[in-house]
Order: sequence, then C-alpha cells, then structure tokens
Amino acid sequence: MNLKQKYFIDSHKGITPVFILFLIYFYDCFDSINAMIYLALHGSYGILWVAKSYIYPDRQWEKKCSLAYGFLIWASLSLYWIAPFLITSGNKLMPLTNDMSNYIFHSFCVSIYIFGIFLHFVSDMQKYIQLKIKPGKLIDNFMFSKIRNTNYLGELFIYLGFSLLAFDFVPLIILLAFVIFLWIPNMIKKDKSLSKYSEFQNYKSKTKNFFPFIY
Repeated sequence: MNLKQKYFIDSHKGITPVFILFLIYFYDCFDSINAMIYLALHGSYGILWVAKSYIYPDRQWEKKCSLAYGFLIWASLSLYWIAPFLITSGNKLMPLTNDMSNYIFHSFCVSIYIFGIFLHFVSDMQKYIQLKIKPGKLIDNFMFSKIRNTNYLGELFIYLGFSLLAFDFVPLIILLAFVIFLWIPNMIKKDKSLSKYSEFQNYKSKTKNFFPFIY
C-alpha cells in the first residue's frame, strides 16, 4: 500500500503537541517554565505545519511511499521528541548546563523560533504561489534572492529554538544529523533539478545555499 509522505509527516507534526502535553502530565511539570515554553514553541509549530500543509502543500511531500518507508519517516521525526522527554523527565544525557532558569536564554530561544517561523512559512508560501502563477520559472526573487533554501534556514532556527531548551547536547546532535544527512542532500538534489534553467548558474553564483555569508 502506497501513501503520500505528507500523511506520515503531517500526522506526526499534528500529534506532537499532544505528546508533549502527555509528557508534561506524566512527569507532573506544569509548573516548569521550560516545559511550558517548549510546549508553546514545538506545539504551535506542529499545528502551523499541518495548517500549512492543508493551505499550501509542498510538492516534495506529495510523493507516494510504502508503509514501511512511512514508518521510517515517523521513527526519524520521533528523534525530535527526545528534547521534550529530557525537559519533562529531568534526565540529562550530555548536559550543556544545570542552570535551566536563565530567562535571557529563554528569550533568545523564543526569538530565533519566531524568526524561523517567518523565514520558513513565508518562503514556502512564496514558492507555492509562484509555482501556481508562473510554473516553469526559476524562483530567484524576494525570499530567495540571497539564499536558495530560505525555508531550510527557517527550519533550522525553528528546531534550534526549542532544541536548546533541553539544555543538552543530544537534541543539537540530532538536529545536526538531520542537516547533514537529509537537508543538505535535498538542497543538492534541488540544485541539480534547477540546473535545467539557463539562468541558474548566474543565480547560484550570487547566492548562498541556506546560511547567509557562510554556506
């Protein structure tokens, strides 16, 4: 049986706030500012993702996949649940620090999450609209004028925002693994796909892949 990849991704993203709330209830940490901020960030992201998928779906996730591959998607995304588990359970695997009451740090996490939401969702909306209005045209303006994969930069900020709240290196290592083994290969594949456009090489020479001034 083949199903769209989006079914597995959307269901996982949608159930994430419920799972986090369950962890908070199970470990009785409703009075934990860290846990509640995490719920607000990761939980809202899951809901926004499902809404985005319904309003302006990403073609990439419309592809069909086997049930086994779908379960692999679910298992991979579940690695992101390690962070809320560490926060709610109080366990530490590779602690950054034992001080989890730094409100300046909390503010930083919320801020980069907000920037990430803007970059990710606005760039995906632009891509969706331009593909509808001008199919077959290279998207090289506005959100994509300086960075070719602005949506991935936004996603990096989003996940960094709530992964840092665990005050543990493990969620950061997991995020880095996703960047190296999934995101960057997808960016390379996208560049190869866009190379069919005559203006792509010029566009590529003037832009970064997904991180300003660096890569």
